[in-house]
Amino acid sequence: MELSWGVMLPLLVLCAGAWLWYETLGAREQANATAIEACRSTGAHLLDGTVAFRSIRPVRGAGGALQIERSYVFDYSVDGVTRQQGVVVLTGRRVNSVVL
Repeated sequence: MELSWGVMLPLLVLCAGAWLWYETLGAREQANATAIEACRSTGAHLLDGTVAFRSIRPVRGAGGALQIERSYVFDYSVDGVTRQQGVVVLTGRRVNSVVL
């Protein structure tokens, strides 16, 4: 059986989409663990129990390689009354910053 571009192109797009989905799930797990640890280390309480996706964009990493930067937001409370928003920024699965 001969594979034509009409078959290979959709297959490549499907594989790229599956890879992006898998990487995004791993990055979200990393962001969630980071938010939990940041709240625990500061004595804050993570509200809603998880992070929420905010943005995705391509960036140049170390050495000029193209990477994906993802931002996640989460709500936390220090006093149990006031709701504040924190941010976790990842490049690939590496945490760039956490803001409380």
